[in-house]
Amino acid sequence: MSVSTHTNISGPGIDPTTGKVDPHAVTISGIVLDAVYGPEVACESLTNLDRDIASPGQYPYTRGLYPSGYLSRLWTMRQFAGFGSAEDTNQRFKYLLQAARTSTKANTGLSTAFDLPTLMGRDSDDVLSFGEVGKCGVAIDTIEDMHRLYADIPIDKVTVSQTINGPAAIVWAMYLAMAKQRGIDWATLGGTLQNDILKEFHSQNEFIYPPEQSVRLVVDTIEFQSQHLPKWNSVSISGYHIREAGSNASQELAFTLRDGMEYVEACLARGMDIEEFAPRLSFFFNSHNEFFEEICKLRAARRIWARMMRERYGAKNERSWYMKTHVQTAGCSLTEQQPLNNIVRVAYQAMAGVLGGCQSLHTDSMDETLGLPTEQAVTVALRTQQILAHETGVTRTVDPLGGSWFVEALTDKIEAEALAYIAEIDEMGGGVFDLDTFTPETTGLSTGFAGGVVAGINKGYFRRQIAEAAYRFAEECEAKDRIVVGVNEYVDVEEERPIDVLAIGPEVEAVQVQMLKAFKEKRDDELTDRSLDEIREAARSGKNVMPALVEGALNNCTLGEMTQAMADVFGRYTGGPEW
Repeated sequence: MSVSTHTNISGPGIDPTTGKVDPHAVTISGIVLDAVYGPEVACESLTNLDRDIASPGQYPYTRGLYPSGYLSRLWTMRQFAGFGSAEDTNQRFKYLLQAARTSTKANTGLSTAFDLPTLMGRDSDDVLSFGEVGKCGVAIDTIEDMHRLYADIPIDKVTVSQTINGPAAIVWAMYLAMAKQRGIDWATLGGTLQNDILKEFHSQNEFIYPPEQSVRLVVDTIEFQSQHLPKWNSVSISGYHIREAGSNASQELAFTLRDGMEYVEACLARGMDIEEFAPRLSFFFNSHNEFFEEICKLRAARRIWARMMRERYGAKNERSWYMKTHVQTAGCSLTEQQPLNNIVRVAYQAMAGVLGGCQSLHTDSMDETLGLPTEQAVTVALRTQQILAHETGVTRTVDPLGGSWFVEALTDKIEAEALAYIAEIDEMGGGVFDLDTFTPETTGLSTGFAGGVVAGINKGYFRRQIAEAAYRFAEECEAKDRIVVGVNEYVDVEEERPIDVLAIGPEVEAVQVQMLKAFKEKRDDELTDRSLDEIREAARSGKNVMPALVEGALNNCTLGEMTQAMADVFGRYTGGPEW
C-alpha cells in the first residue's frame, strides 16, 4: 500500500531556528512525527475506511480480530517462569496460578523458560552445560523431568507455552509423551510452541542445525499439529527477540511477518492445505517504550498478515487471515539503575499491547535486569495486568484509538516501511513483490518455497539491519537525544538501596546431573538405541520426525541424544559466509 505524504501546521519535526529535524520529534524507529495531526492530513486509510480500517472483527482487522474486543473476554494473562529444577519451576507455576485465580473473567496460562543447555539441545551432563544448568531457565533432560515440571497441573485445562526453538520438536515430543503417559488426549491440549527458528539466525543465536533443515523441522511440527492437536499453536512467530537484539519497530514487524511467510511457503511446498495449518499460526511481539508506535505496529501487523494470507496465498477461510498475537513488555528497556522505575515502564508497555489488541500478554518483572524474578516481583507484574484490566477502563470499548488522525497515519507509515522491507527480502529469494497489490499473480509466490529469509540469513542481511538500528539507538542515548530516566538523566546521586534477587546455587546442577545418571542406568539401552536409529532414519528419509521423537521420549531417550541423532544427519550450523 502506498502512503500519501502528510504535512502539518508546523512542519514534520523541523526546528524553526536551525531548519533541522528535531531529534525529540523522532520515534525509536526513526519516524519523524508531525507536531499536529488533523483532518487536513492526507492519511490514506481515512479516505478508504472499508478497505483499510473497517469495523472491529472485519477484514483486514486493523481494529482487532473480534467485534467485541475485550468486552466479552479479556486477554490471557500469561505467566512466565523457569529456573532451577523442574520441581522449583513447578512450585512457581502453582504460585502463579493461585495468584491469578482471583478474577473469574481473566484467562490464565503458563509460559515455560528453559535454561541455556536445554535451549541448545544439550543434556545437563554435557561438558558445555557446566555452570549453566538451571540458571536462566529450567533444566529439562528427560521425560521424567517433564513429568516433574507439570506435576499436579491440569494441562488439559491450562494453556501451556514453551519458549524453545532449536530443539522445539524434541521438547514438544517429550511434552506429548508425558501427556500420553498421563492418559490425556492430545486433542484436549491447548498451548503454544515458540518454535520460530528463523529469528534465532537473526538475533538469539540459539540454533543447532542449518537454516534449511531447521525450517524443515518447523514444517514437521506444523504438519503434526494439524493432524493431531487441533487446539495447539504449532509455532509462535516471534519478533520479540528481534526487537530485544536492537531492531526498531518497523524492522521487528517486517522481519517477523516475513519469517511467518517463509513458514507458510515451506508448508505449501510440502503440499499442505493452507486452511489446515494457517489458523493455528500465532505471533509474538515486543511492546517497547514508544507508546503510540507500539500500538500502531500491532494494528499494521494484523492488516498486512490478513492481506498476505488472502491475496498472496489465496486462503479462503477467515480464520486463516487472523494474526493472533502474544505481547511481552520489553525486557531490553528495563534498567539496572533505579529498578523500581521498571514497574512504570512495564505498565505503559502493557497498556500499549492492550490498546493494540493483543490476545495474550506477559508483563516483565522489575528485577529481571538483576537476576531471576522473585515472587514479589512476579506478583507486582501480574497485578499490573489486573489493574490494567479492571481499573483503567481501557476494556470498556473496542479499539478506543481507532479513527485517530495520528494513529491511522502512523499505522499507515509503519505498514509502508514494513512492506518495503518485505519486498527487499522477497527479492533476495528471487521473487517479486509489488507494494501496491498482494495478488498471487503479481508476486508469483503463492506456491512453492521462495526462500527469501534463508537467502537473507546466508547473506547476513538481518544481522546488519539490526546492528545498524541498535547502534543508532545507542548513539541517541549517548547524545541525550533520547532520555532514559535514571540512566542518562535524573540520575540519583546517592547510592541506591539494593533489592532482593533470586539466585540459583550450584547444588541445582549437581542434583540434576545425578538424576540424569540414575535415569540412564535404569532404562533399556537397546530400546533407546533403536529409537535413536529411527530418529536418524526419519531425518534422512524426509519423513515427518515427530512420531519418531515421541516414541524416542517414551523409550527414555534424552534431549541431548535425540538432538545429536538429528545432527548426525543434518550437521550443526556455525554460521554463514557473512558471519
